[in-house]
Amino acid sequence: MAASDMHSLEFRLPDLGEGLTEAGIVRWLVEVGDLVAVDQPVVEVETAKAMVEVPCPYGGVVTARFGEEGTELPVGAPLLTVAVGTPASGGQTEGSGNVLVGYGTSEAPARRGRVRPGRPATTTAAANGRGSASETADGPVPVISPLVRRLARENGLDLRELTGSGPDGLILRADVEYALRAAATQGRTTAPAAEAHAPVAPSPTGPTLSPATGGSTRIPLKGIRGAAADKLSRSRREIPDATCWVDADATELMKARAAMNAADGPKISLLALLARICTAALARHPELNSTVDMEAREIVRLDDVHLGFAAQTERGLVVPVVRDAQARDAEALTAEFARLTEAARQGALTPRDLTGGTFTLNNYGVFGVDGSTPIINHPEAAMLGVGRIVPRPWVHEGELAVRQVVQLSLTFDHRVCDGGTAGGFLRYVADCVEQPAVLLRTL
Repeated sequence: MAASDMHSLEFRLPDLGEGLTEAGIVRWLVEVGDLVAVDQPVVEVETAKAMVEVPCPYGGVVTARFGEEGTELPVGAPLLTVAVGTPASGGQTEGSGNVLVGYGTSEAPARRGRVRPGRPATTTAAANGRGSASETADGPVPVISPLVRRLARENGLDLRELTGSGPDGLILRADVEYALRAAATQGRTTAPAAEAHAPVAPSPTGPTLSPATGGSTRIPLKGIRGAAADKLSRSRREIPDATCWVDADATELMKARAAMNAADGPKISLLALLARICTAALARHPELNSTVDMEAREIVRLDDVHLGFAAQTERGLVVPVVRDAQARDAEALTAEFARLTEAARQGALTPRDLTGGTFTLNNYGVFGVDGSTPIINHPEAAMLGVGRIVPRPWVHEGELAVRQVVQLSLTFDHRVCDGGTAGGFLRYVADCVEQPAVLLRTL
């Protein structure tokens, strides 16, 4: 293909939906010089909700990448440039226009090929004629990411004192975080790639780091934790919640599960049985499967139960959603819980997996605690909490015995119902836990 037939197209970080405004680069899937196909995933990014492979809508040769792994980029920031050929010249087509369709593509990506084996991998903006990273509006400081600048500014860190570890001395987010950690433990800022030391300037929003006070560490509220902070704060501001709880004898439920799993076939999880109880209880008390529209001053009761469940991962707490839980039996619920839990551990949940819940089941007993008063997952109206199941003294059939006891709690939005409805829901759940036959009678 003649050079005159080639021209470059810039691919920018697309809008990832769900109100997300930024993403962090986790792993590049292509190198400068690689030949990429239309809709081939080129980079893996981490948002506040999930890990996402981003496909490029253009086919051609990668001529530049913007941002190192670990860098956070705002939506609309350049990701890479691709040299494409015109159809008339026999080169690749310019693109599909399908940016982030389904957070990936259904077709397998084409095999990557190096156009020039000895070609250096240019990763700065200079590769696209944009000038070097140091040629910025803020002066000769080698920083591309505005998020890196903001992190340094909010913590009183002078970027001119740092030597970046990126290409051509580019200062990365990791460099700033390293310097801040060093300041927190030593009372001074340490340049990560040099031995220069400088005092930390007082932060306008926090204490000065100093040996006399032992220092302090600032942890940015970003990613999953940042999204959770926003949602939980909104829940506390908007939802007048209340909590009721009851102890229940779960011995018969545990026996029923053991009997079910003694037979051949897929094993049934305890969480799946609790989910079946939840959906049956919501069918009797639909007020709790609702949301509140304050602008219209209406309570919106929802027909389907999209059941969220709390899952702890290395990236933080996430709440995957089992859709149409009311239509699934215990076996199907077990399989879906397992699928979503594994995806959560691998960081492979999509935004759709994490949104749209109507009621949440929170099994905090896995942390070895008995009770909790959780914050409702806005904009839902209620959450059922389940503590650990442990042997305790219990009066059973008029005699003191050791039974498997669990504490159940219901946190609910007092706007959608009164205590009588909430109590009725929780009592029904407890009755099903104590006597699983109650559930069978109501199905």
